[in-house]
Amino acid sequence: MTIHKRLSLAGCLLALSLPVMASPAEHFDFGHSAPAASATRTVEVDMTDIAFNAKTLDVKAGETVRFVLVNKGQLLHEFNLGHAAMHAEHQKEMLDMQQNGLLTAVGINHKNMDHGSMDMPGMKHDDPNSVLVEPGKTAELTWTFAKADNLEFACNVPGHYQAGMVGQLKIAP
Repeated sequence: MTIHKRLSLAGCLLALSLPVMASPAEHFDFGHSAPAASATRTVEVDMTDIAFNAKTLDVKAGETVRFVLVNKGQLLHEFNLGHAAMHAEHQKEMLDMQQNGLLTAVGINHKNMDHGSMDMPGMKHDDPNSVLVEPGKTAELTWTFAKADNLEFACNVPGHYQAGMVGQLKIAP
């Protein structure tokens, strides 16, 4: 095979793979995920059973915040940024994940999450605006905020949002 044919083949393969590599869910009306190194501020959020240590978080439009999420409780928790309607939809997905054995009250079934989820569409927890944190663990989520109204941070593990594990996220201009 000549070098020209190899380059053409490589270019075609790259072009075909781009839609797979690009994630359409990377940007939301309230912002997008960002690398931790670009954060201008770090906010630690403690999770207990069943509460966040803050009921309100204040950020500025355009600001990149690195959230350090510490699960000090005995249950699995989630930190998810979104509108109330987004949380309602995500709660349905989380319930399905729990009913299919991917999540338990105290953790993630990594074996099923890594392999079994391929057979079950929608059975992954890979949204850029969300992170699961097992008991005693710490995780991070870095986000660049845009202007938005009625934004919340919440735990959508089944029953947690309804028990009050939700807070308001205020974005100042």
